[in-house]
Amino acid sequence: MTTLAVPAPNRPPAAPRIDTLADLMERLGHVPLHRIRFRPPPGMAVEKDVLEARRQGLLCELVDGVLVGKAMGYTESILASFLIEMLNAFVRPRNLGFVSAPDGTVRLFPGLVRIPDVAFASWDQLPGRRRPTDPIPQLAPDLAVEVLSQSNTPDEMTRKRRDYFTAGVRLVWLADPVARTVDVYTSETQFSRLTAADVLDGGDVLPGFRLPLQEWFGELDRQG
Repeated sequence: MTTLAVPAPNRPPAAPRIDTLADLMERLGHVPLHRIRFRPPPGMAVEKDVLEARRQGLLCELVDGVLVGKAMGYTESILASFLIEMLNAFVRPRNLGFVSAPDGTVRLFPGLVRIPDVAFASWDQLPGRRRPTDPIPQLAPDLAVEVLSQSNTPDEMTRKRRDYFTAGVRLVWLADPVARTVDVYTSETQFSRLTAADVLDGGDVLPGFRLPLQEWFGELDRQG
């Protein structure tokens, strides 16, 4: 486990000036170019462009005025789907809040829209303790889960963690389908790494929730 970081203030980090494409790539976490949309031009995108992209069948996050295509694949979708089933089986009977899927867009800050692969938002995090009706609600879920895809970069995931925790997310799970590990982050930098022999628990966010990772990753080995 790494050393505990000083808690980040609940405001977005100041954006450095972007003069070149290299500056932009660094700011976005060196995501592959094929995921960066050029309509609208980088720096000019707004939330309505996120919704328009969705109408065209594209899932995009909004980062620093740039539409960034969401990285997802069949394997990641299977793991996300299984986790949603397990979380809902725990959350629903206890009426703890809502679990969202890989198309659940949330506004962490004005101009910053993220789409966790799976997320849990407790009633305390939901405005008026009701389901948001805005297609992009202002919401920092209690738990955000990211399932790594081939085109995710380490710098991208570092930026995402910073965004999540700065916005008020309390717990981040970073699942690696290839290594079959889950990094459990309780702050931007403090984490513990679980392997297939371990049990994932909900910590202070979902006390009592437990999922053996052998069961979760074992979904990828199921045969007919």
